[in-house]
Amino acid sequence: MKTLFTLALGIAVMTAASAYAQGTGPVATQCATDIQSLCSGKQHGQGQVRACLDTHRDKVSADCRAALDTTGGGQGKGPRR
Repeated sequence: MKTLFTLALGIAVMTAASAYAQGTGPVATQCATDIQSLCSGKQHGQGQVRACLDTHRDKVSADCRAALDTTGGGQGKGPRR
């Protein structure tokens, strides 16, 4: 029984770590398609994906641009033109 509990706990921790590494916030959610098409080689969690999206700002979807404008470094700055 203890082994089963330990195994289940290990799987839960690995799943949570994987979700964190892939990004689960508003930018990751709203920009998923843009990330896949424009920034697929970038690492989540170190600012690489966001920097890539900012670089390709003119190509991202309106929903992605809104997420960039209202979170992290874009928070409170409003729409950029």
